This record gives sequence, C-alpha cells and structure tokens, in this order.
Amino acid sequence: ASDGELRFVSFTVDPARDTPSVLAAYAKHFEATSGKWFFLTGAASDLNRMSRGVFMLGDVDGSLQHSTRFALMDRSSRIRGYYLTSEADAIPHLIADAKRLLKENL
Repeated sequence: ASDGELRFVSFTVDPARDTPSVLAAYAKHFEATSGKWFFLTGAASDLNRMSRGVFMLGDVDGSLQHSTRFALMDRSSRIRGYYLTSEADAIPHLIADAKRLLKENL
C-alpha cells in the first residue's frame, strides 16, 4: 500500500476458535479487500498484551466480547481516538478524523 492509505485491522478476541482459516473465511464473507483490511490472530499472551496495553480493552480470555469500539491509530502507533458504534455519530466522526489524519501524514 502506498503512503497515505488507510488500513483496517481486526484482532480476534477468541484465538482458540479464530484460526487463520476461520478468519480468512470471515474476511471473504465480508468482502474485505486484501492488503487493506487484515484479520489477525496469534498467541493469547500477545493478544492480551495488545488488548490491555495498546487498546486498553481488557483480557482476551473468553470474557471479552467483540468490541463495539474502533480505535484510530496514526503511523507512529498512537491512538488518536476511540469511537463507540453505539453512538449515532461515531462512524461519521471516525471518517472525518481519519481524513484529517491522512492529510496530516501526507
């Protein structure tokens, strides 16, 4: 992907069930564009470290449900905003903030 492109990354909260083949089927079902939307799994310890330390969501131990939160990160892996899908204006705000961030990074 070239500079300035937006990428989407989804991390599993259930690594025991979400194998790479399961996630590939999920991506295909939702017509995710290869190279733009990534579905990731890994060792529970790594996912816990990311969930707690980076995204501040909680443990990946079977008790964490699929998040209703999007996190917008910049190229330096800094979280620039959280967006709750339960809020009516969350997605328009996410889109506007992502566009601003893309302009910042050009």
